[in-house]
Amino acid sequence: MHKGAGRIRNVALVGHRGSGKTSLDEALLFEGGATSRLGSVADGTTVADSAPDERARAMSISSSAASFEWEGRKINLIDTPGEPSFVADALAALRVCEGAVFVVNGVMGVEVGTERLWARAEELGLARLLFVNMLDRERADFFRTLDQLKAAFGPHVVATEIPIGAEHDVRGVVDLIDMRAFVYDGASRDNCSEVDVPEELRAQAEEYREKLMDEVAEISDDLMERYLEGEEVSHEETVTALKAGVTDGRIFPVTCGVATKNLAVNRLLDALIEDLPSPEMKGAVSAGDDTLEPVEDREAVAYVFKTLADPYSGRINLFRVYQGVVKADSHALNCRTGARERIGHLLVPQGKAYGAAEDFGPGDIGAVAKLKDTRAGDVLVAGNHPVTVPTPALPAPVMAFAIEPRAKGDEDKVFTALRRLQEEDPTIDLHRDQQTGEQIVAGLSQVHVEVIVGRMKDRFGAEVVLRPPRVPYQETIRGHARAHGRYKKQTGGRGQFGDCHIEIEPLETGDGFEFVNAIKGGVIPSGLIPAVEKGVLEAMTHGVVAGYPVKGVRVRLYDGSYHSVDSSEMAFKVAGSMALKQALEAAEPVLLEPIVTASVAVPEDSVGDVIGDLNGRRGRPLGMEPKGSLTEIRAEVPMAEMLSYAPDLRSLTGGRGEYTMEFARYEEIPAHLAEKVASAAGAGHAVGA
Repeated sequence: MHKGAGRIRNVALVGHRGSGKTSLDEALLFEGGATSRLGSVADGTTVADSAPDERARAMSISSSAASFEWEGRKINLIDTPGEPSFVADALAALRVCEGAVFVVNGVMGVEVGTERLWARAEELGLARLLFVNMLDRERADFFRTLDQLKAAFGPHVVATEIPIGAEHDVRGVVDLIDMRAFVYDGASRDNCSEVDVPEELRAQAEEYREKLMDEVAEISDDLMERYLEGEEVSHEETVTALKAGVTDGRIFPVTCGVATKNLAVNRLLDALIEDLPSPEMKGAVSAGDDTLEPVEDREAVAYVFKTLADPYSGRINLFRVYQGVVKADSHALNCRTGARERIGHLLVPQGKAYGAAEDFGPGDIGAVAKLKDTRAGDVLVAGNHPVTVPTPALPAPVMAFAIEPRAKGDEDKVFTALRRLQEEDPTIDLHRDQQTGEQIVAGLSQVHVEVIVGRMKDRFGAEVVLRPPRVPYQETIRGHARAHGRYKKQTGGRGQFGDCHIEIEPLETGDGFEFVNAIKGGVIPSGLIPAVEKGVLEAMTHGVVAGYPVKGVRVRLYDGSYHSVDSSEMAFKVAGSMALKQALEAAEPVLLEPIVTASVAVPEDSVGDVIGDLNGRRGRPLGMEPKGSLTEIRAEVPMAEMLSYAPDLRSLTGGRGEYTMEFARYEEIPAHLAEKVASAAGAGHAVGA
């Protein structure tokens, strides 16, 4: 039976790659009694990183949900990937949780992934705790990290604990609310003893407690007044005010510990209960024109935030219930498709394992298998009234490759595998380039695409070859020209004869194609004129500069002749094709390249380097504007210069830059580069002299 919405905590573990989120997830599950032993990322034995590629890379690629009971509350914990390539899962987790624990590496401090995710959590109005991890490492420093956190996220970041000892000697924490110390010995569940604050830490603890109380007192005028007059604020009042401040996003408590040693993890569990809000406390959620209440007696509304594509058990969808109760063996309307889905068995996710459930009440997180056409981002409702839940804005894929099956005849297998993986990860783009005919797969980074290819092989047995995509160049003309196409073939019996005169000129728009029939006096019968146009169009698919499609040309058919017996559609099609090729050679043909508008968001200290690099790529700056803590540079750049931009931008900005591109228009390519493109295409034609 489900718990009420007031007794649930939905918590996302987020942060930069390598901050120890999965180790913390493992320690929380162990301490909470969901597992019987403490797994390790290094040994590949954690609940969250269950996929072979996650173990091989020792990093999370997908988010992983698990739940357990602590102090009579149900905690739904979602471990998320820190690698920016897999940010879609982290953003989806933030969407369905009331609270987030930002895990920070005590050696590295505030890193770019932490900053980006913090901004997203801010937009969503999430309650946030911070956990400074890895304090047993060399050069780990809690107080330096705390200062960095305050500098990055403002003065309301405040310590509720400080460590006892440092680096290899870290052995416990001081709770600044109760002014009690907790010392740890080993990694077992009963490894904690409560003691008095060590004498050598008392002055420092008093100093940090005062900073904490300054923040807590600000939550209410009454509390502030009494605090300033030196009155004692009770423990109960402090805890209540702290929770209200965290729920409203006015205080961000900083806790600390060592996840791999299960040090102070029980204290973090208490903080999840005491400091983070339940779905009931967070209250109603707006969904388009509707308001969803975390109560049982209204129609069930659930939002699917993650889809797992399993080759054996099919799709598994993870969902969050926003209102009402989702029951096993029931039906629900998919608001996107308008179709009703049968909900069979409900599942309780525990990493890659699943338990069974009869129902999930408001605020809870669960899973369901074998829905026909439901995927991440969909809303399921028990009634007939469609509801929309806003989905997180995802970064656009920028690292593109042309993809082809390693084995002939595997096209369907490859396409099916990619479609299934796209259900799991909406930041994968799959499309066919109309001009080059290539199948293009695009992701957020090289790592992202490598993982996609690895999963296609491991899960679906589909092996592919990746190549850089071809740039879709085009050709056009700058001048006018006339040409005469004459096709005559005489073999025994009926011959072939077609004869036409055309004139070509550039179209004012620079794009498209126009065919003008200016034949007078029936010198070519009207029934054969479409054949000339067909021949012209066929010849335009391969230009004379480098064999690329020709655009922006008006063709005027003004004269010709025919033979009453030997003329045919085929003969006039060939004549039209011959005439166009000849005319193109004489009409100053030029090569065009696609230009994209790039929007590049970078930290202030990288702006000069990035602009210099864009100039080196033949880019034209369009302007700059501040975008939060970053500066957005907009520039027009030839597409050919942007194919390998992602890794270069990463090295220029220390991984803190990101960019999107959209097609702008075609432009004439400089002559020296056109020669290169032409010789690479094996055309070797003279370029528009």
